[in-house]
Amino acid sequence: MDSAAQTRNDAPPRRIQEVALELGLDPETILPHGHYIAKVPIDPSAPLKPQRGNLILVSAMSPTPQGEGKTTATIGLGDALRRSGLKTSICLREPSLGPYFGIKGGGTGAGRSKVCPSEAINLHFVGDMYSIEKANNLLAAMLDNHLQQGNELQIDPRRIVLRRVIDLNDRALREIVIGLGGVMHGVPRKDGFYITPACEVMAILCLARDFEDLGIRLAKMVIAYTAKGEPVRPCDIDAVGAMQVLLRDAINPNIVQTLEGTPAFVHGGPFANIAQGTNTVIATRTALSLSDYVVTEAGFGTDLGAEKFFHIKCRIAGLRPAAAVIVATCKAVAYHGGYTENGGLGNLAKHIENIRLFGLEPVVAINKFTDDRPRDLNAIIRFCEKKGIRAEIAENFELGGAGAASLAEAVVGSIKENGRKKLNFLYPLAAPVQKKIETVAAKIYGADGVDFDAAARTDLAGIEKNGYGGLPVCIAKTPLSLSDNPKLLGRPHKFRIRVNEVRVSAGAGFVVAICGNIVTMPGLPKVPAAARIKILPDGSAVGLS
Repeated sequence: MDSAAQTRNDAPPRRIQEVALELGLDPETILPHGHYIAKVPIDPSAPLKPQRGNLILVSAMSPTPQGEGKTTATIGLGDALRRSGLKTSICLREPSLGPYFGIKGGGTGAGRSKVCPSEAINLHFVGDMYSIEKANNLLAAMLDNHLQQGNELQIDPRRIVLRRVIDLNDRALREIVIGLGGVMHGVPRKDGFYITPACEVMAILCLARDFEDLGIRLAKMVIAYTAKGEPVRPCDIDAVGAMQVLLRDAINPNIVQTLEGTPAFVHGGPFANIAQGTNTVIATRTALSLSDYVVTEAGFGTDLGAEKFFHIKCRIAGLRPAAAVIVATCKAVAYHGGYTENGGLGNLAKHIENIRLFGLEPVVAINKFTDDRPRDLNAIIRFCEKKGIRAEIAENFELGGAGAASLAEAVVGSIKENGRKKLNFLYPLAAPVQKKIETVAAKIYGADGVDFDAAARTDLAGIEKNGYGGLPVCIAKTPLSLSDNPKLLGRPHKFRIRVNEVRVSAGAGFVVAICGNIVTMPGLPKVPAAARIKILPDGSAVGLS
């Protein structure tokens, strides 16, 4: 769809003050960014409110490279719940320009299930991504300046773990050398870039409770090590205050709406394959204090987004989900080997098992495409029935919230039947980091075991030695397979996971295990989406997804 048509079809139905008023927010207290976007200022003096609403997590089976419409399903479900008279809001992540100009396109939904104004949200939105970039890169500049000005802390330039960030796919920046050109141009050393959604500052913003907690978490980041192997933190180079100032506005959650007017909080944007994959704690808790039903998504399948949502976000924020939805498609079932127990249906079965491991009974949402065959849709429904799971066809892409009415009914029924159960965690925090990684690999992926490279074992020893062994784990791996090999589709058996590197994100509060050939700075495809984008004489654009 070209931008001019997109603008006509994506016109928000209400001014943002009306959307805020629906949630009980004073329109005079929100901070509008134009007519249809606003920030909701947090009140650091207000006590943390208990969870009021029912939190519904939307996850998925293992996707195809194009994704399976999880965000679209989240929006459609939210619209359907609101249509039925329930006070509802949605919580999503902010889109990244990397996928937008790369291969996946935007992150605002599709068809009649979108948050809007979608073009503004997909492009620059309110500048949160830039604030995170600037905070991270200011820290990097201050660290290099410390080296240049005498290196009082005796930092080992070979053991600087902080990297600069940019919100674009640019493989050439993965490994670089800086400080060349002589004495006046800095200390030469190896460096590199992460994409912004993969950086720890993003993770910290998404897990912080308030301004004070944000500062505490930023101060705890490990950015380098001394010659004696001691951790160096932002507080050691007096960078925390300036970083907080750069993030002062970004910490406030953003409110927009769907095409049907359902309030939507779009805040924070960590990827799920290389980060924790969920929106901010502040936005989620704000929505839960204002709504009876809150629908949120966690990136990719249950093996990535949902596992991290439960083990990291729910643990840190004290959240208790009331229901879980798994998005499936005929395309994904076919991609993962077809309608067999070891193929696409087997893949779906494993994701159902994964949600059940955490103590929830999922509902399957079959995101319907126009070319889906009825027999394939029915095969998925019958398979889910055999597993004791209710599956509903979701047609919200074409019909909006009306197309997800049966899905909404099933989710509400699931909440009433099951109640808000205690969440099961698969490992205790006191377990060694290696054991936690092995537990996730065995129980969630179905792996026979985990192999740690020599470098990863050295990393593990240092993490335990420095007192970070009690943190949850965040495993970075391919989203295209339950394994760490994107070519192992369906429900693979007799495979092992390989961990190449283990990093500590001490400020965010988790340990990252890098598996397979995963990279934290993606590259562009042969024909990137950016190549199709053009601007017209009237200022409108064509080629935007």
